[in-house]
Amino acid sequence: MKFLIFIVSERDSTPPRPARLGVRVARACERRLAENGADFATIDPLQIDLPSPFKPQFSYAKGKAPAELDALAEQIKEADGYVMVSPEYNHSMSPALAHLLNHFGSSLFSYKPSAIVTYSAGQWGGARAAVNMRTFLSELGCLPVSSMVHVPRAQEVFDDLGTYPETVDAARWDTYLDRTFKQLLWWSAAAERQRAAGSVAAPEAFVKSPTQRNAPD
Repeated sequence: MKFLIFIVSERDSTPPRPARLGVRVARACERRLAENGADFATIDPLQIDLPSPFKPQFSYAKGKAPAELDALAEQIKEADGYVMVSPEYNHSMSPALAHLLNHFGSSLFSYKPSAIVTYSAGQWGGARAAVNMRTFLSELGCLPVSSMVHVPRAQEVFDDLGTYPETVDAARWDTYLDRTFKQLLWWSAAAERQRAAGSVAAPEAFVKSPTQRNAPD
């Protein structure tokens, strides 16, 4: 199984302290996926030069999209599932996450599961953002598994390497993370078998107009 972990926070400043808590959380996700035998790559929006003004990868003429967009589109297409690591902004998911994912068509994500991992420097762990993320990811086609990860006071749970300080109950946190990632692995394996078998024909992607989603007149 191959997975993409999206850090999806671009704020490299303080507060919060330390900056970019999402990197710590993403590294913890990397560690647990590796322990469960999965391959992964981590996508960091600070390392991707997105076009400005906004233009989705699928709206370019063939061969005309920026190379970085085409490369990420290929990674998304080849992945078996996704881990979305997001802070909370105004009871919603990271705007950097929505901005990044909106560059790609749902056909790249469809029929694959995702896992929601949220965090905060305070007590809520980004749980309110996760509610919004369920709707967004479902519409994108990579339906979230039922279990989610919420990390309150992430700066106290993970160090810079995504491992635990001595004051943290490591075994309990690993069990908590694995509950979500084992669901992700199970659904990813099931979806991969169905895609390989071709037992259910996938509908054509919406490529012409949003009106293709409409019910018949």
